[in-house]
Amino acid sequence: MSEDTIRLVTIGRILRRRRRLLAVLALVGALVGYGTSVLFPPRYTASASVLLPGQWEERELLTQVDIATSSTVVDRAAAALDWTGVSGADLRDRVSAKAADGNIIKISGTAGTPERAQQLSDRVAQQFVKFAAGIAGGSTDSASATGPEALRKQVEETNRRITDLAGAADPGRTVESVQARTELEKLRTSLEDAMTKLDQADPANAKAGMVVMGPAARPTAEAPPTRVQLIVAGALLFFLLAVIGHLVAARGDRRLRTEAEIAAALGSQLLGTVDVSAERPAHRQKRGGPRAGIRRLLGIDTRWDVPAPRRSGDDAGRRIRYTRVCARLRDQLPALRQLLVVVPDGDDIARRAAAQLVAEAQGDPLRRVVEVPVDRPLVPDRGTESGALVVLSAGSWTAEELRGIAEACADGGHEVVGIVVAGAVLARPAGAAGHRPDDAVPVLAMRGRATGGSA
Repeated sequence: MSEDTIRLVTIGRILRRRRRLLAVLALVGALVGYGTSVLFPPRYTASASVLLPGQWEERELLTQVDIATSSTVVDRAAAALDWTGVSGADLRDRVSAKAADGNIIKISGTAGTPERAQQLSDRVAQQFVKFAAGIAGGSTDSASATGPEALRKQVEETNRRITDLAGAADPGRTVESVQARTELEKLRTSLEDAMTKLDQADPANAKAGMVVMGPAARPTAEAPPTRVQLIVAGALLFFLLAVIGHLVAARGDRRLRTEAEIAAALGSQLLGTVDVSAERPAHRQKRGGPRAGIRRLLGIDTRWDVPAPRRSGDDAGRRIRYTRVCARLRDQLPALRQLLVVVPDGDDIARRAAAQLVAEAQGDPLRRVVEVPVDRPLVPDRGTESGALVVLSAGSWTAEELRGIAEACADGGHEVVGIVVAGAVLARPAGAAGHRPDDAVPVLAMRGRATGGSA
């Protein structure tokens, strides 16, 4: 699994074999989302629209958006609202603005109730219009009197002086007087044209007159994230984290899964593979206390990353594999040599396979089964038994754990003479096992002797 590409079948296996755990974690995530919604009370958002007449460039609209959310406008809105314990600094994070199509700025206000959200957006829009009008008209700053308005007064004074000079000139009696009056009239015309262009370009005339397009609509739903959204997000987050955690754990798994890797770790040869029924015994004792009961309830007492058990033949076919392993042991060992059957503690499949091997061998050469803990392996000293047969299931133990078992066997004076790998299979249903078509020919009757792959 650690070297395989994560495929959809892997995720499907997680969903199928860990569905109870995933459901519990999703429920926990939903409860966390609900608790978050309790800690953060609901918010409501209302929006008011302000129309900006005239021609506006995009950068100018962005400037007006910044003005609408400026501290000056928000502070004025807070003073107009006069909410107890709420200042302009408290409202700055609750006010936002954006430029919409058609020279419209939408000002949004967020508050704990729909009424307050409506009032906040309306007040900010009104104060924005007033502040923008003051900037454009110069009515709020005494220093702005030296600007366009002062220029207009100077032009009017100049026109009066031109009129006085034209009247003082000799009315058409000399050529010089006519030329002077002509030049004065040209000057007057140029000044009038300049003032006309100035009036046309004045923002106070061309871009003033912002209008609030009616009061903000009172919100009827909470602003996101709502309580339902937080609950769903919490459940989905915990669910995804659980799936990702399973995938990360599977990628980092270093347990051996092939017979060659297991044989190399134990430093011995593979004698064969045997099958064990995957169904749990009905009389299995509920061991392990409350923690084991919780693991069984959540469905995590069995591994999810092992392949699904394959279908097997009948009991006679499975017994053939055990018989072949025992025969190979007798051929390999000298006479009167007895062996221990060593099984890693916690490997239920290997334990059941070892018991079946001892039963098939009838005590020769296999004497007894010894379960060895993998964290601190300890094998009985050499006595009547002078060797060890290791039985284990694939994909359950790492190379370090298996080397620890091999070293424990060596410390006890036992040579590991062979390895048997046990695998879980699905037994054929009782009805199917007991029923055979009339025209079926027994498999063993078709051959001179039983053949097959590794037992």
